[in-house]
Amino acid sequence: MITTSDLKEKIIAGLGLEDIGIDEIEDDMALFGEDGLGLDSVDAIELTLIIEKEFGVKIKDMGESENIFANPNSLVAYINSELESNS
Repeated sequence: MITTSDLKEKIIAGLGLEDIGIDEIEDDMALFGEDGLGLDSVDAIELTLIIEKEFGVKIKDMGESENIFANPNSLVAYINSELESNS
């Protein structure tokens, strides 16, 4: 089971966000948009690849991606759910 801290570390390293610390990303902070972390569509592609590479989880339903990628909590819940169903 991964934690939000695990995910945040991968986001920071994978997207080159060296000027942001793990503690600056709230668990319920929006990942996309000006009110949150401020990621964009290119970051979404990179983040999808990071999740596949680091956790072995593919985003199966792109129609649900807005909910899955809403914030670190929702993304970790999805990853852990997929890891549990694959084990």
